[in-house]
Amino acid sequence: MLNLSVLLEDSARRHPERTAVVLGPQRLTYAQVDAAASQVAAMLVARGIQPGDKVALTCPNLPYFPIVYYGILKAGAVVVPLNVLLKGREIAYHLKDSGAKAYLCFQGTPELPMGAEGFAGFGETEGAEHFFLITADPAAASPIEGAETLGSALAGQSPVFETVLRDESDAAVILYTSGTTGQAKGAELSHSNLILNALTCNRLFGSQPATDTHLLVLPLFHSFGSTVNMNAGFATAATLVLLPRFEPKAAVALLQSEDVTFFAGVPTMYWGLLNALDDSVDVDRIAANMRVAVSGGSSLPVEIIRAVKERLGVTILEGYGLSETSPVATFSDPHSDPRPGSIGIPVWGIEVKLIDPEWNTVGKVDEIGEIAIRGHNIFRGYIGRPEATAEVMRDGWFRTGDLARRDADGFYYIVDRAKDMIIRGGFNVYPREIEEVLITHEAVSLAAVIGVPHESHGEEVKAFVILNPGATVTGDELVAWSREQMASYKYPRIVTIVEALPMTATGKLLKRELS
Repeated sequence: MLNLSVLLEDSARRHPERTAVVLGPQRLTYAQVDAAASQVAAMLVARGIQPGDKVALTCPNLPYFPIVYYGILKAGAVVVPLNVLLKGREIAYHLKDSGAKAYLCFQGTPELPMGAEGFAGFGETEGAEHFFLITADPAAASPIEGAETLGSALAGQSPVFETVLRDESDAAVILYTSGTTGQAKGAELSHSNLILNALTCNRLFGSQPATDTHLLVLPLFHSFGSTVNMNAGFATAATLVLLPRFEPKAAVALLQSEDVTFFAGVPTMYWGLLNALDDSVDVDRIAANMRVAVSGGSSLPVEIIRAVKERLGVTILEGYGLSETSPVATFSDPHSDPRPGSIGIPVWGIEVKLIDPEWNTVGKVDEIGEIAIRGHNIFRGYIGRPEATAEVMRDGWFRTGDLARRDADGFYYIVDRAKDMIIRGGFNVYPREIEEVLITHEAVSLAAVIGVPHESHGEEVKAFVILNPGATVTGDELVAWSREQMASYKYPRIVTIVEALPMTATGKLLKRELS
């Protein structure tokens, strides 16, 4: 019996006065974060949340995120983190699909009204019983009629709570991921999946108790940030410096002022940091403190690896994983020179092999196959989708859909994606989902979505659209309409109106002929 919240609780017991989170001038100790999380747990239990119930959370990188995240876990419930960019109808889908009984949502800003979108999605969901609006000022009244604030709900709750222990194989977190068919699927990750993955990260990066300071620019609702920064960081009583939205100049300023030792990001973030290192920056101070830099999400250009080593004195370590693998599965060896373009070797306790479509092992050096993974990091399955789970699992092995080769020394290199997934600025975008929304527009007959190269985002979303007879909508008008229908990282920035799309004899779109 155990609980993922032990990562916070153990550090709070050993290092109660150590700073846990920083946001601007606000600093909270481990004792304060743990006490606040206990209040959240007590409140949820008082409202009828039972062990195993699903509780959703929408929140950017603010101190509220770890407080609510670990509070949900302490209550024995399952955390369902949601992307902060989701619209109301997308939120409703995730709440319904996960079976969430409660939903905590940050108020947001006029430009990003998370609370309004969240309350709208909650209102469309049968079975979701409790909605709590997280306001910037805990004492503020709710700006949304009918929505209870978290601040008022926590009033009078005890800062001491006896954590509900769960079986190590019980679900702790559900992370939503998609494929090229159907809607987003919820990947169930167990308490042991996430604890072992966090501890494996610390083993890999040589993290020591109460020594590291992380700059957290990766969104905490995503598996990369939540495991490599939050869970792994909290396990060693690291200090997490939060940046709600990545801005290169702001990030560089924090690297300098907070003496950051650990930075994790996607390649476009490193590109932004390098461009922000102007004459006003004390580069020597940043380099003197930086101990670890890690990258994931997409391949890192060799020039960026070289430039970061030259300017900041640290070698970027590249890794690979998916939501279904908790997420870390492979990483560069920190004790040897990096191999540019490689995703490294399997981390501790993990097996990796390459397979063909029939699950047969591909064994020759540099032969291309699909990556399959087995170990303590493999998820429980997709919630409510046994058939989808069976498609990707066999004898404990999980097939990723990513194609790779392995060199003579056992280092892996991604060569292509078996799926049509687009990676835009580190976020996964799935073409079919976008296509299905586009064809709900009255003027659209058919749509095909692909990713095209983009200097800063890695890839941009581009749609090719065939209109219904007589329709006169423009590409720009469809872009504007899509912006209102989909999260900002999803909607196509480029829409091209075409008379026809390339297809096979059986009517299957030939996307490789689109550009």
